[in-house]
Amino acid sequence: MHDDELGYVPKPGFRGSGAGGWPVTIDADGLRSCGELPWAAEGPALLAVGNSYTFGEEVGDAETWPAQLQRLSGRPVLNGGVSGYGFDQIVLRAERLAARHAPSMVVAGFIADDIRRTEMRRVWGRDKPWFDFEDDRLALAGVPVPERRRRAPPWLRHRLDRVVIGLPASLQQLFGYHVRRHAAGQGLRIALHLIARLAQLGERHRCRVVLLGQYHPQIWLDRTFAAEQRRVTQLVLERARGAGLATVDTFPRFAIEPAAASFYVNTHLNGRGNAMVASLLAARLPDLS
Repeated sequence: MHDDELGYVPKPGFRGSGAGGWPVTIDADGLRSCGELPWAAEGPALLAVGNSYTFGEEVGDAETWPAQLQRLSGRPVLNGGVSGYGFDQIVLRAERLAARHAPSMVVAGFIADDIRRTEMRRVWGRDKPWFDFEDDRLALAGVPVPERRRRAPPWLRHRLDRVVIGLPASLQQLFGYHVRRHAAGQGLRIALHLIARLAQLGERHRCRVVLLGQYHPQIWLDRTFAAEQRRVTQLVLERARGAGLATVDTFPRFAIEPAAASFYVNTHLNGRGNAMVASLLAARLPDLS
């Protein structure tokens, strides 16, 4: 549903099916359900934020990596991921949810395309906030985000979305599905500055902030695509380490698999892929904490 600051957020209390038929449950706080808490769960929660890879597109509630991390770690995990978010929206949502839930740790997942999305004022047909530079400092713009009237019924909008999302980027922009605010490449500069806001979040709420690098399945099939995705992801992770944040890069673990692409449904991780991400995080929790 529309949100004045973030553009859109999951609708609290929603219970139904995702676009591919997988079960989706959103709780009263607008977070995706991670299932029943482990019987011994106690203490402050871990907060997961990010895009569709954190939210868990193409899998049911119990197969997302936040839900599997909750089961593996025995600690409560809040899934604040939102499909389609840019890196800017991820940071803004982390700030909002950390203030509300006081987590002991914030895990911010991202893929390289989230950096490109920070260059936009509209993505996936929805208006969003963006950041401009003022004297080499970030300034939030585009808020309150205007709410666009949608005259078509939901079933028709969903069908149109499925058509437009498969079009080349040039046609998507022609139809206004994506609307650019910054020149191509500017998103990386913005994202590197946003790392400082994540570091400040950790200091303000006295919680550990972890940046989690994830990858689109095309990285395992196209070397040219892979080189650029790795370059952008590594630059962001390096800046995070320099700012004192913890980082987890999922690439090395998936890269040793003989068929890494088999850990995806279509464009998102399947239950096995999400289990691998959850196990990486669970194994690191003692030193991350």
